[in-house]
Amino acid sequence: MADNTLMIDTTLLIDYFRKTDKTNAKLVQLSRQYEQIAISSVIEYEVYSGATPAQISFWQELLSEIVVLPFDSKAAHIAVDIQQQLKKLRKSIETADLFIAATAIANNLTLDTLNRKHFDKIEQLALL
Repeated sequence: MADNTLMIDTTLLIDYFRKTDKTNAKLVQLSRQYEQIAISSVIEYEVYSGATPAQISFWQELLSEIVVLPFDSKAAHIAVDIQQQLKKLRKSIETADLFIAATAIANNLTLDTLNRKHFDKIEQLALL
């Protein structure tokens, strides 16, 4: 993994998809600042499961430029630890967000999102 890699969540991909002028999307700005942009395989699932058949080629082209990191055993164990910590605090987050955060932590990456409230509860997660 390149030292200058940033992991992003689904919100930044959707923002890019929706922008008429793609140059104004935060994803474009980030791609100029970082050598690599990465996502979790969980995000890849979210994107393709929400895409219409007409949108698939757009997503295939975009995701071919992005590193897709697996939600692996290391990330799974981190997710369990995070969930247990949050449970003690009587807090919770969506399972997909938990898996995305765990993937970032497992790969020692900072995560950027347009919806920080989904991830702010996770102390060990570095957010941009």
